[in-house]
Amino acid sequence: MAFVVSSGQLATTGGGVTQGWAPPPLRAAPWEYAAIWRKQPQVRTVIGFLARNIASIGIHTFRRLSDTDRERLSDHPLAELLNSPLPRVTQYRFIERLVADVALYDDAYGIKLKLNGRLRILPVPPTLIHPTGGNWIAPEYYQTPGGRQFGPDEVLHIHGYSPGNLVSGSSPIESLRELLLEADESAKQRAAMWRGGARMTGVIERPLDSPEWGEKEKRRFREMWRAFTQGGGAEGGTPILEDGMKYVPVGFNPEQAQYIESRKLTREECAAAYYIPPPLIGILDHATYSNIKEQHAHLYQDTLGAWLVMMEQEFGAQILPDLPGDNAGVYAEFNIQSKMRGNFEEQAAAASTATGGPWMTRNEQRARFNLPAIEGGDELIVPMNVTEGGLASPRDTAPDSSGVPKSRGRGVKSARPASLGTAAGERDALSVSLVRWTEKAARGLMTSAGVKADARTEGGVLRKAVMPDLLEMWAAGREDRLAQLQVLLADHGFRLAQIGAWDVLDVWNPEAEGWSADVMFAWILAAAETHAEQHEQAGTDAIAAVQEEGGDAWQGALQTAAAGWATAAAVRAVTASTELKSFGGHDAAGASGLTRKIWRTGGANPRPSHKALDGETVSLDDVFGNGLRWPGDSGGETKELVNCKCDLDYAKEG
Repeated sequence: MAFVVSSGQLATTGGGVTQGWAPPPLRAAPWEYAAIWRKQPQVRTVIGFLARNIASIGIHTFRRLSDTDRERLSDHPLAELLNSPLPRVTQYRFIERLVADVALYDDAYGIKLKLNGRLRILPVPPTLIHPTGGNWIAPEYYQTPGGRQFGPDEVLHIHGYSPGNLVSGSSPIESLRELLLEADESAKQRAAMWRGGARMTGVIERPLDSPEWGEKEKRRFREMWRAFTQGGGAEGGTPILEDGMKYVPVGFNPEQAQYIESRKLTREECAAAYYIPPPLIGILDHATYSNIKEQHAHLYQDTLGAWLVMMEQEFGAQILPDLPGDNAGVYAEFNIQSKMRGNFEEQAAAASTATGGPWMTRNEQRARFNLPAIEGGDELIVPMNVTEGGLASPRDTAPDSSGVPKSRGRGVKSARPASLGTAAGERDALSVSLVRWTEKAARGLMTSAGVKADARTEGGVLRKAVMPDLLEMWAAGREDRLAQLQVLLADHGFRLAQIGAWDVLDVWNPEAEGWSADVMFAWILAAAETHAEQHEQAGTDAIAAVQEEGGDAWQGALQTAAAGWATAAAVRAVTASTELKSFGGHDAAGASGLTRKIWRTGGANPRPSHKALDGETVSLDDVFGNGLRWPGDSGGETKELVNCKCDLDYAKEG
C-alpha cells in the first residue's frame, strides 16, 4: 500500500497531476451569476431569504470548559471580529454577504487585514477575486483584477462542494440554468405580446375571391396595421379588417402557455434547490396554520441548520488560528435558540415544568419591561401549592390516595374573588382608563410642541408657530409611556382573565379544583407588553404622518391625530378585553378537564368570517378555521382580531 508523505503541507496526488494543474473552467463566469441574481426575481427571493434569516440570528463566541459546561466570551478577539468585521460594517451585513455569496456563487471570499493591531476581514465579491495556480487540493494564491496576489492564509474562502476539485464550489444556479433560461424567454415573449397591443402572434387571411390589391393598397394596409403595434401610436386599439379578412393567432395564448403556473414552478424549483419549504417564500397553495408552524421549525433545523454548522466550522478553521491569545476550546455558535423558543406563553409553561417551581423573581420580570428594581424583589415567591418533592411542577398534581381522578395540577381549591365584576363592566373600565391615558399623553406632546402658539399676535397679525421635531419630542418619553401602558393593561387584564375563567369554572368546576389564577399572570404580562407596544406604535405613526405633511396647519393636524389615537384606544380596549377574557376561560377549561370548545359569534355587526364560524367545534388544543385559538388571539391575523366580541363555550367528550 502506498502513502503520500508531506512536509507540513499536502502534496499533489494521482497519476499525471502536476503542481500547475487546475480544473478546466467549465462553469459560468461569476458576473453571469450576478446578472441572473439581478434579473431573476425567484433567485433573488430564495437567496435573500437565506441570507437575511441567517444574518438575523446572531453569532456568539464560547469556550468549552467541560462536556457539560461552557462560558460565553464577549471580549475574545473572535467575538470582537465577528461583531465588527470592518469599520462601519455590522455583523448582520457581514454574515448576509457571506451567505448570499455562497448561495449564488458557492464561493465567498474575505481578505484578512490588520488594522490598528486587530485582525479585520474585508468581504470581496467573487467577481473580483479568484484562486489561481496550485492544484486540485489548494490554489497557489488568490488574484484580484488589479494583479494583487494574496496567499491562501491571507484569504477567508468559504465554498461548497464541487465534483472536480477541493478549491471551489459549484453554484446551484447551474442546476437551474435551463429552467431560468426558459423563464427568461417566457418573460421576453410576454413583453413582446404587450408591445404588440396585447395580441398574440398571428396571420391575416384574405379570401381568394377578394379584389386584387395593387402596391398602393398593400402599402396602405401595412402602414395601418403597424400603427397598432409598438410605436405606431394606436397600440391596444381595434384595427378594421377589409374584404372579409380574418386574424388567425398562430401561437399559444396565455392560458395555454400557463404563464402563472410556470412562474410558480420556477419559484418552487428555486426553493427546492436551496431546500426551502415553499410556504416560507410565499407559495401558499397547500399551506395551513399547522404545517406553516411546523415548517418554521423545519427552517431552522433542516434548511438553515447545515448553513449554520458550515459557517461556524469555517470561522473556527480559517479565522481562529490567526487570532492571538489562548484559543483552546474556543468556538463560535449561532444563537439558534432565540428563534426556536416559541412565544412567551410556551416558554413560561416549559420553564415552569422544567424547574418544578417559580423561575423568575419580580425584579427579573420588571427588567423585561425596563422597570427599575425594587427592594425585596430578588426573592422567589413560592405559592403554597408548590413544594419540593411533593409536586414535581406547578403544572402536575400531588399524589391522591382517594382514587379521585387527578386534575392538571394548578393547586388547591379557590373561591371567586368578591371584587370581580362583569366582563362588560371591566371592558368598559379598561376602555375609559386607556382612552384617558391616551388623551393625557397626547396633551403632553401638544403642550410641549406649543400647539396654541398661533393664537399669539404681533401688531395685530397672526403669527404662525414653526413646527418642532414632533417625533424627537415623542421618542423622548417612549420608555415611560410603555411602562405605564403595561401596568395599566396588566392590571385590567388580570381581572378580565379571571372573569373569563370563572365564567367557565362556575359551570364546570365551581370549586376551582386544580386551577390557580397565578399561573396565568406570566402570559398576561406578555400580552400587556404586546398591546402596549402596538398602541405606542399607533401613536408614533399618527405623529409621523403630521410631521411628514408639515405646513402651517400642523397644529390642527396634530389635534386631529390625537383624537384619532384616542378612538383607536377604545377599539384596542375591546380587542384586548376579548383576548384576555377568552384566554382566562380557555385556561380554566383546560384545568377543568374540558376537551372541546365551540365558537359563539357575538356583537351587533360581526365580520363575515366570524359569522361563518358560529357553532364550529374543535378540540381544546386545536385552532378554529380562522387560525385563532380563541377570540382575540393575538397570534392570528389583525383583520380577525380588531373589535371582536365573540366568545367560546366548552364541552367534554362523551
